[in-house]
Amino acid sequence: MNTLAALARDLDAGATTSRRLVEECLTRIGDPCGEGARVFLKVHAEAARAAADYYDRLRAQGAALSPWSGIPVSVKDLFDMAGDVTTAGSRVLLGQPPARRDCAAVARLRAAGFIPIGRTNMTEFAYSGLGLNPHYGTPLNPFDRPGRRAPGGSSAGAAVSITDEMAYGALGTDTGGSCRIPAAFCGIVGFKPTARRVPLSGVFPLAESLDSVGPLAASVECCATLDAVLADEPTAVLHAAGLRARRFAVPTRYVLDSLDAHVARSFERAIQQLRIAGAAVDEIPLSELEELPAINRKGGLPAAQAYAVHRERLESDGARYDPRVSRRILGGREQSAADYLELIRARTDLQRRLEESLGGFDAAVLPTTPIIAPRLEDLESDESYLRTNQLVLRNTAVANFLDRCAVSIPCHEPGAAPVGLMLMGARGADRRLLALAAAVEARVSPVRWSGAVAREPSC
Repeated sequence: MNTLAALARDLDAGATTSRRLVEECLTRIGDPCGEGARVFLKVHAEAARAAADYYDRLRAQGAALSPWSGIPVSVKDLFDMAGDVTTAGSRVLLGQPPARRDCAAVARLRAAGFIPIGRTNMTEFAYSGLGLNPHYGTPLNPFDRPGRRAPGGSSAGAAVSITDEMAYGALGTDTGGSCRIPAAFCGIVGFKPTARRVPLSGVFPLAESLDSVGPLAASVECCATLDAVLADEPTAVLHAAGLRARRFAVPTRYVLDSLDAHVARSFERAIQQLRIAGAAVDEIPLSELEELPAINRKGGLPAAQAYAVHRERLESDGARYDPRVSRRILGGREQSAADYLELIRARTDLQRRLEESLGGFDAAVLPTTPIIAPRLEDLESDESYLRTNQLVLRNTAVANFLDRCAVSIPCHEPGAAPVGLMLMGARGADRRLLALAAAVEARVSPVRWSGAVAREPSC
């Protein structure tokens, strides 16, 4: 997979053009044997071509451009884009008026020169970690399309748009793992920033206390570039931090329960690589995490806050929702005002105690998900779906509840099923975590499979 830095160099050297990059992405999106029809809910083909031609003309005239000018990116169907209806992966919102302006995140990408090539599919209203969508179809996981595995969610189309090079960066959201789970399942990098790092204006909400805007891309450096743009910070070159004498915490309780054998082996191999590089890796119980199921027993903040957003639509149009999504949202009705206030108090208290427990470490390290991407056939019953969804969200949701930054990095052996290694940093330490993640990536990540394999036809 191409990185943003490599594409920027090729554009600057004249080795490629923006129009060529756009046309190549559009060809992959339109491939009748590919995943484009399930990955993209809307393709901005002509607008992308026009923007590409504009940037190519400016380059030909020697104009000073952003290094990223003319590089196609995808946008999750949760973000307002001028002239588009933001449907959030649902059919319920199809009749809403189109957005009058770009949301802040999309506007910042455009200002940096990126070209939004289209809107990507997602779990309806972002309420699942598996990526299934009964309304528009589920993009198949690129690692094992014949096996029909889940892509991860809710930013399902975002992840597959990267693996299949339909775009070179993807704009996603993460409320309980929605950038990191699909990244882990598909073998790419996904970053969840500290929640308020990127403005949420113009982003359809799931749970406003937990929602964050983050990128998915081919590498940590790519995610760092996109994160800087989204946070309106200078896009300086990311310098990998040294690993010698760095301190990592591996929680031994809760997040290591129920690992499948392949995930466990990949995780142990990654930890060994960190130790070989000179890092100190301490196993600590972090037993406070075992309080989370009880704290969230009534659906937690997602159920309460999603119900506040959807309760009127559910009364008038509930039959058009994915039943698996509407049932989870309706769980918010079970929380009283006292329940909600106790939940906020418990969250604040746990954040304080975990800051003390993790204060001496550069990052916590844990598997992004306890299992590899499940087969769709194994998710057909509601019971299996619910159980698997809870399991894949378990580890990633820790960072959202604690309002910490976190990144998922591939750590499987080349050719094996993708596995994610999650680094979780302190609140507000986003750039430090990304610099550390770049160093970890160099030690643990596999050689990524070629685009030809990733785009293997499914028909």
